[in-house]
Amino acid sequence: MTKFFSLLQDGLALGAVYALVALGFVVIYRATGVINFAQGALVVFGAFLVYQAQHTWNLLGGGWPGFIASALFAIVCVAAIGAAFEALVLRRMIGQPIFAIILITIGLFLLVEPITTTIWHNPPGGITTPLGLDRVTIGDVKILQVNIATVVLGAIVFGGFFLLFQYTKVGVAMRATAVDQEAALAQGISVRRVFALSWAIAGAVAVVAGMMLAGGAGPAPGLSINLSLIALRAFPAIILGGLDSPGGAVVGGLTIGVAQVMTGGYISSNVDVLGAEFADVVPYIIMLAILLVRPYGLFGTREVRRV
Repeated sequence: MTKFFSLLQDGLALGAVYALVALGFVVIYRATGVINFAQGALVVFGAFLVYQAQHTWNLLGGGWPGFIASALFAIVCVAAIGAAFEALVLRRMIGQPIFAIILITIGLFLLVEPITTTIWHNPPGGITTPLGLDRVTIGDVKILQVNIATVVLGAIVFGGFFLLFQYTKVGVAMRATAVDQEAALAQGISVRRVFALSWAIAGAVAVVAGMMLAGGAGPAPGLSINLSLIALRAFPAIILGGLDSPGGAVVGGLTIGVAQVMTGGYISSNVDVLGAEFADVVPYIIMLAILLVRPYGLFGTREVRRV
């Protein structure tokens, strides 16, 4: 049971990060109907910006003040980049097929990686959280404080999303725009502003996810360009929960994270024929199984077309 709970805490932490990435997908899809494959690139760029602010510029020194200042700096920067990308690039694609817009987001994903590698090369360390690698001992199980912080932070962000969509004018405007853009315009809602805001929110959430991954949450590699691949593994979590469901993103992220870590701990390490990387394939196996049974995900809105 000690091994089970040790794997469970890693799985929940990784699942919380997947949920954060998935929420970035969801907020853009709800507002624009576009699947943003550039989310992984925003995760990587955000993580490296936090590292730059913390270790190179040393904002407000060490400890919590420096960590929080670095995180806020990166959040503002990546949110601005997301909003600018929507305004300067995607806004020119209004009226074009959705497939073309999705290809542009894939292009951004492919563009950010070499830019990040060129600027930062291979940083010698990772993001230093004030929690470090300290652990909390419960019985025979040692739980990383950063894993606890990641789960708590994910819950706070999800709570913020819930309050935004349910109880604010901005959230109502985003929901109205997602349902019918023309009707939203007729009610005086600025659709362009909603689109820009959705990309800004997605960028901010991406920074939080990248920061926690690079800070050692779950079985993560620390600060690495491979964070983008980890972020893309959140895509099965979105399919599982539903493309337009924030709650589904959380359920899907936690489910995929726990399933992946448990597979790596119990199956990949004991069944040689499957190989050590089989755990990385499990999220996509779950995604395919869900698509066969519920094409709109567990909590997604079923599209009804009248003929």
